[in-house]
Amino acid sequence: MRKCGAPICVGLDPVFAKLPATVRRDAPSEVAAIERFSLALLDSVEGIAPAVKPQSACFERYGAEGYAALARVIAAARGRFEVILDWKRGDIGISSDHYAAGACALGADWVTASPYLGLDGLRPFLAAGLGVFALVRTSNADGDRVQSCVLATGGVVADAVAALVADEGAQWLGADGMSSLGAVVGATKSADVARLRALMPSQIFLVPGYGAQGAGAAEVGACFSSDGRGAIITASRSVIYAFEAHEAHGTHDPQWSDSVRSAAKRFACEIAGVAAR
Repeated sequence: MRKCGAPICVGLDPVFAKLPATVRRDAPSEVAAIERFSLALLDSVEGIAPAVKPQSACFERYGAEGYAALARVIAAARGRFEVILDWKRGDIGISSDHYAAGACALGADWVTASPYLGLDGLRPFLAAGLGVFALVRTSNADGDRVQSCVLATGGVVADAVAALVADEGAQWLGADGMSSLGAVVGATKSADVARLRALMPSQIFLVPGYGAQGAGAAEVGACFSSDGRGAIITASRSVIYAFEAHEAHGTHDPQWSDSVRSAAKRFACEIAGVAAR
């Protein structure tokens, strides 16, 4: 992040129907198209974004071929980016052991995981040497029905999960004082962010909701620690589909990757400014 200058992550969420017309037309299959698109995205945002986040669901819907394509995309990203595999796994310990082995086989650096089953579902990933972003306060609206439930002991469900993550995360601190057990905290939940940052001072926040989901630079400021560290702001659709303005007017954009790179640069500039405050 220091090298690139901005703590951002670009989500790789390829949907065939939304790909550039030239990519859809020239590929022999849908899965080949999303793989080609994803590989081109890596080239477009390299040097701008320090991290990418492949959404496994966009690949896994194609079965074995999609899973193989995901593996090739991650292999192409390794060493060029921090790779956050967005698959939100979380199960009893023995199952999480297998999931952790699978994530390592794919070559991920980090995974997203659900803490609903407790620490048994998270520790195998950490023990395997992976970083983990536990779902604490997600950006989707319906998450409020669970995460905002008030507890008899005070606070809400998200606060209890945050305390769990902070306590376990203290066992996994790096040399810079941050933990390899981080937290997903949505930028669209700005009213909760400052409280969750206070509850989890050593956690890196993976922050969805920026861009297409409605959150802007003003909403993400509280995600950072006072020294400007501790958060990775993610954007997917607002960057990877930046070429859509051309195609919406009936014109194809043969240089669509230039639109993506420009959008990534704007994103990085905005977030670098916020983190520096």
